[in-house]
Amino acid sequence: METVKQKEKKIYTTLKTQFGYKNVMAAPRLVKVVVASGTGSGIKRNKDHNKLVIDRLSKITGQKPATKSAKKSIASFKIRIGDPVGVMVTLRGARMYGFLDKLINVAIPRTKDFRGIDKKIVDDIGNLTMSIKEHTIFPETGDEELKDVFGSAVTIVSTAKNKAEATEFFKLIGIPFKN
Repeated sequence: METVKQKEKKIYTTLKTQFGYKNVMAAPRLVKVVVASGTGSGIKRNKDHNKLVIDRLSKITGQKPATKSAKKSIASFKIRIGDPVGVMVTLRGARMYGFLDKLINVAIPRTKDFRGIDKKIVDDIGNLTMSIKEHTIFPETGDEELKDVFGSAVTIVSTAKNKAEATEFFKLIGIPFKN
């Protein structure tokens, strides 16, 4: 089984004919993967909720997440400036490729009623943001951890210049789009 990095080298030759690249550096490539999870309402009910989310995300990604705090006070949500509202991890290099390999080949196929990812989640500047409803689709989470299930957002950032390039690039990497 080839890795995402090995696929990127083969992708250049495929995209070169389709988009007319003259240089390897003109072809899209992966920059980073950001995994983020909001913990705003969970922290009010359970003070250890942030620690739980940080622990599980660090198991899944292999890197300790950073806690993000509120930038504004919002009275209707009972949030003050500096309250922890989420955690996020930015993956680059080998960890990014390892996480993407695990996401594409293991986690996404384990999703309940999975029929493919909609092409609409690729934005106009070449990034793909998908939501994961349950973190339990990753193999690092055990069955005993099913009581505190949380969702997260995974953003895959590429150097693609437009939506058409990005969609074709992500398809060739192995993202299972709907037909």
